[in-house]
Amino acid sequence: MAQQNAFYAQSGGVTAVINASACGVAEACRNSDQIGKLYAGRNGIIGALTEDLIDVSQESDEAITALRHTPGGAFGSCRYKLKDIESHRAQYERLIEVFKAHDIGYFFYNGGGDSADTCLKVSQLSEKLGYPLTAIHVPKTVDNDLPITDNSPGFGSVAKYIATSTLEASLDIASMCATSTKVFVLEVMGRHAGWIAAAGALAGSGEGEPPHLVIFPEIAFDRQAVMARVEESVKRYGYCVIVVSEGARYEDGTFLADAGNTDAFGHRQLGGVAPTLAGMVKQDLGYKYHWAVADYLQRAARHLASKTDVEQAYAVGQKAVELALAGQNAMMPAIKRVSEDPYEWKIEPAPLAEVANQEKFMPRDFIREDGFGITDTCRRYLLPLIQGEDFPPFDDGLPRVAKLKLARVERKLPEFKL
Repeated sequence: MAQQNAFYAQSGGVTAVINASACGVAEACRNSDQIGKLYAGRNGIIGALTEDLIDVSQESDEAITALRHTPGGAFGSCRYKLKDIESHRAQYERLIEVFKAHDIGYFFYNGGGDSADTCLKVSQLSEKLGYPLTAIHVPKTVDNDLPITDNSPGFGSVAKYIATSTLEASLDIASMCATSTKVFVLEVMGRHAGWIAAAGALAGSGEGEPPHLVIFPEIAFDRQAVMARVEESVKRYGYCVIVVSEGARYEDGTFLADAGNTDAFGHRQLGGVAPTLAGMVKQDLGYKYHWAVADYLQRAARHLASKTDVEQAYAVGQKAVELALAGQNAMMPAIKRVSEDPYEWKIEPAPLAEVANQEKFMPRDFIREDGFGITDTCRRYLLPLIQGEDFPPFDDGLPRVAKLKLARVERKLPEFKL
């Protein structure tokens, strides 16, 4: 059987471990006698549309291995959603043209729910156009909102970072609260799902241990109730630590911090819920406060990655190639929890038709009855995901990261306008 080449691309917001998935894909391709070269799209799917391909086969084994401990997206990512096939057929046809020109028979798309949708559409069109292409979605998202999979690669490391940051900042404010700051607010990612905010709650479990409030997108924000809880916490413990999701919203669905813009996927641009909430505290209660926005730090913190997360991210990359070579198409390697104590997991294929454009929210039984914290059920779910350390090698006190050649593949087709 003649070898065909493979294409890999990264999509959407990157994670501390998306390159571990890239490493899994690349090493599995190198070990296969059915796959010729592996090409990567520069800046995600845009690289395929513009025929801007990177020849991954020119990278050394050492550089590929180093991807496992390198944050960011090594080949460039993008927020670019392919529209429906009917109205934007030319884009999909262009993809197939590029794949034909470079003898690409395998398509690996590493991203979240929107990427799963793109992967499914590419698979469907290749069938319609009679070009055999095996399309596999490689799961990734810090938001942990992909369905079917027990958790999303990328989330465990963010959870570990946020839980650690909450714990450390809490010790800071506790030591100063008698004469200084009374309230600390940490803003975390999570547009519609409160998984990352929930992870902040792992910082403490006993009576009075911070965080004293967790504010989820799934629970309507009630200013009066929140301020009452803040005041109670300061009076009882001397201070109050709040972890708030960027997607916190009022009963009518309005975000506390809506920047008024949308991104390329049509999602509302959020940010600034921490200063908004801190301003309410000052206005209603008069307490001195500090706030922080974890922003890119939470998803770039490879130095504090969860070992479990790194292993799962690598495994889904490897499994994606295995599924493709086994003739599976329009599938996603999903993580299945086999047991909780001890924590064991395996990977099984999930049909993309059941993954694309679906969001997994926090179950109500994961959120405390008062809406301001997590239940023991949620804690049992989260704790295994942050276990283990997988420190990168360090040089001169700084993490060593992969240095790639990113060699361009010669173009064969006319230019294409996005």
